[in-house]
Amino acid sequence: MSGSGTKRLSRGALIRQRAKARFVGRRAQLALFTENLSKDPFSEEAPADFLFHVRGVGGVGKSTLLRQWQEAARRTDAVTAVVDENDVHGVQQALVELARQLAEQAGPCKEFDKAVEQYRREQATQADPMPVEGEASVSSRVVTQAALGAASLIPGAGVVTAMANPDTAAQGLDRIRAASRTRAQRRGSQGDETSMSRAFVSELDRLCRRQRWVVLFFDTWEQTAQYLDEWLLRLLDEEFGRVPANVIVVLAGRDELSERKWAPLRDQVADVPLEVFTEAETRSLLTSRGVTDMGVVEAVLQLSMGLPLLVDLLALARPRTSEDVDADGNLADMAVERFAQWITDSEKREAVRVCALPLQLNEDVFTAAAGPGPEGLWEWLCGQPFVSGRGDYKHYHAVVRASMIRQQRAHSPQGWASAHLRLAVTHATWRAEVEERLPDTKRWQDAEWARHHLDETYHRLCAHPGTYLTAALEQVVHAAGQGTAVLRQWIETLEQAAQDATDTTLHTWTGRLRDTLISDDPALTCLGVLLSHSRLSPESRSWAHTYRGTRLYLGDRDEEALTEFDRAITHNARNAHAWARRGGTHRWLDRYDQAITDLTTALDIDPTNTWALYQRGATLQQTDHYDQAITDLTATLELDPTHTWALATRGQTHRTAGRYDQAITDLTAALELDPTHSWALGQRGEAHRQAGRHDQAITDLTAALELDPTYSWALATRGEAHRQAGRYDQAITDLTAALELDPTYSWALGQRGEAHRQAGRYDQAITDLTATLELDPTHTWALATRGQVHQQVGRYDQAITDLTATLELDPTHTWALAMRCQTHRQAGHHGKARTDIARAADTRPEDSSCTFEKLVLETVEGRLEAFSEQWRQLLTSPASPPDAAHTSFMNLFLALLIEPENRVPEATEALLATHPGNGEIDDLVSYLVELSVLTGGVGERARQCHDLIMWRASS
Repeated sequence: MSGSGTKRLSRGALIRQRAKARFVGRRAQLALFTENLSKDPFSEEAPADFLFHVRGVGGVGKSTLLRQWQEAARRTDAVTAVVDENDVHGVQQALVELARQLAEQAGPCKEFDKAVEQYRREQATQADPMPVEGEASVSSRVVTQAALGAASLIPGAGVVTAMANPDTAAQGLDRIRAASRTRAQRRGSQGDETSMSRAFVSELDRLCRRQRWVVLFFDTWEQTAQYLDEWLLRLLDEEFGRVPANVIVVLAGRDELSERKWAPLRDQVADVPLEVFTEAETRSLLTSRGVTDMGVVEAVLQLSMGLPLLVDLLALARPRTSEDVDADGNLADMAVERFAQWITDSEKREAVRVCALPLQLNEDVFTAAAGPGPEGLWEWLCGQPFVSGRGDYKHYHAVVRASMIRQQRAHSPQGWASAHLRLAVTHATWRAEVEERLPDTKRWQDAEWARHHLDETYHRLCAHPGTYLTAALEQVVHAAGQGTAVLRQWIETLEQAAQDATDTTLHTWTGRLRDTLISDDPALTCLGVLLSHSRLSPESRSWAHTYRGTRLYLGDRDEEALTEFDRAITHNARNAHAWARRGGTHRWLDRYDQAITDLTTALDIDPTNTWALYQRGATLQQTDHYDQAITDLTATLELDPTHTWALATRGQTHRTAGRYDQAITDLTAALELDPTHSWALGQRGEAHRQAGRHDQAITDLTAALELDPTYSWALATRGEAHRQAGRYDQAITDLTAALELDPTYSWALGQRGEAHRQAGRYDQAITDLTATLELDPTHTWALATRGQVHQQVGRYDQAITDLTATLELDPTHTWALAMRCQTHRQAGHHGKARTDIARAADTRPEDSSCTFEKLVLETVEGRLEAFSEQWRQLLTSPASPPDAAHTSFMNLFLALLIEPENRVPEATEALLATHPGNGEIDDLVSYLVELSVLTGGVGERARQCHDLIMWRASS
């Protein structure tokens, strides 16, 4: 068989080979880049250039030169990628396209792919009020135990705290924790591409360890710079991480770089201005195309003025005489027209004309535009000098396309409209096919659906701009609801339609829409402009107000958001999304009844609205309706098993209800879906902490902080885990770091005060607790704890003052009552102590802290024998969750009071083996001092225990 001994080239390789063979001129520029590639990228004596800027007018050959540079780079085994205006409507699209091309050559970019998925999840939930630790949902009994340190507090008042009924402090703790979280944290990441950029730089570093060069090309910089200029400067400034020395960046555009922005790097830019061809280069190109007639050459020289694109087009027209090169009219139009006229094959000529209509071409679009043609026609078109592109899609050079568009519109307006309508119907059909396999909620995130929808709208506007203007603007409403990148893409497409159709009304509208892109919130501003269009349908107006309300909500303008949602519902009372978003806003404002009402209405309209279902579940969780919350969150997961927030929030609900194993199961499942879910990691760490598994808690919280070093809640909670494990210095380090991130984080401030108290640093504890009360004067837990500190150092009057103030704020605060009872008793005011303990017993008779203080009072007053059975029942009750420190404390009191055969020295050593802090030791000693004055065995054993502790402390 012919050619059987040679390597068979692909069609794409043949096209590239032919394009290379046609490349004439620019030898100096090609040599410049090739020589740069031959240098040592890490040389300090003769460093290679890393930043090139190719510039020149349209048609001068910038894109062609970039293709040659890319081929040169690949011949040195470099990995390359290129993006232009067809790929870029924001940083995210550019990075995805660059990474896609790099992966094709060098294997998967796994870290970047994970970052993209995370970014997309954040974008998808951007408008979703995320559950955040520290809300009222964390006001449950279990969280109160966590904040008070129930799992680790041992002797004395510490044990009182540990045994306190958790409901007593819940309300104050909720205020502390809720106030500690900023609104931006509470509502989640806005997806600013930073993490994705860091992952991209990490992939560059990985590739650069294996490749000599990685070259990134950015074409049509005059258009893409508006999205990428600032990002690229940040990249080169290494804001996203170290950029390897063997990365080369090439920019190509019509304009010079911004003097102001690029001034710091001006000396590093290798400027490559492209001028029109010299006469010698023009003659060389014409000769390579077989144009040798002297008259024709002279005519082309005069007409083309050396612009490479026009020289190439005129050459490809195969003129025989100088008369064939007519200089009348627009230069580009003439060159394009002559090129088309001199295509002798009618099918090729028609394909060139009609394929100028689509914005982008692949073989399917080509067939829809040109019809079924002879074999090889698509490949022939792709080989033309004015056709470029990568991957599946190609596009015409802007100069050529604009000329062909003008000619077709002027030559046959009816044919122009009919051709565009045929393409619109084709894209509508393809869009409908995608919709058959895609849920409504996923359409705008699907690239294929979005492309067909956009192209369909473009072609309808080109055919009949007046007829389809309102329908197009109604789609822009939804585009604005998807974010700035999608909105920008739609506005640019409408601009292209206005330019191609030369419609003044459409042009005016696109100008107004374009102006919104420079505002602080383009989507919000754009929606306001769109609402000024009198022909918008009520449904579209409802959506516009819904999207505006969402943007205002994200901007912390809640009352304005509610107004927008009200307007949305007025225009369309069946808009489930508006009801749901209004419910979500009420939830954030702690108007839970209104939230539940709105969310239920949304679900009555659309039972499959997972956002509303999830929000109602989260609201029910915040109001401590755990079983109902679980029902809604489970229903959410039945509709969408990949809803990580529903899984994580159901885990949080189990945690707040004290079902730690179920919590960890759900949170682990959420992390299997999204290993970068820092909130789920934090919640799982909190579940471990509350279950008494401090090391596992610290592991998870540390992992959450590795994902997000600014996660102040995780820092504070890890500090809490250290505190409960008796590692007070590490606790204080973490809590201090959390406060550096958020100085108003009152919960962290209070917990640092508690850590100081437990470590025996009472003055520092008072300072922190006082600062907490300055942030929230009504915070009962901080007030009561400050009273406890005063009691521990013997300032009984000040302790009584703080504890009394606590009870004035919350008369049902049983722990404060128990603490004041202890303080009165130790101050010798047994009558007042008995009054307090009786009041506490009436308020909450099951409260173990009150029982403990009541029994101590009875014992120091000489009635141990009468209450010995109650003592036994209390001291032998198991701790929940199990805790060695709590158990050892109870066993010591059992030896002191009830079972003297359990020798006190062994029980004391067992307790000290749990490494109690100085504060806990002081608490225990205060009880021992009270018991030491008793006569008989109890007093002797208390003194023995006291002496052992003092001896250990002194040694």
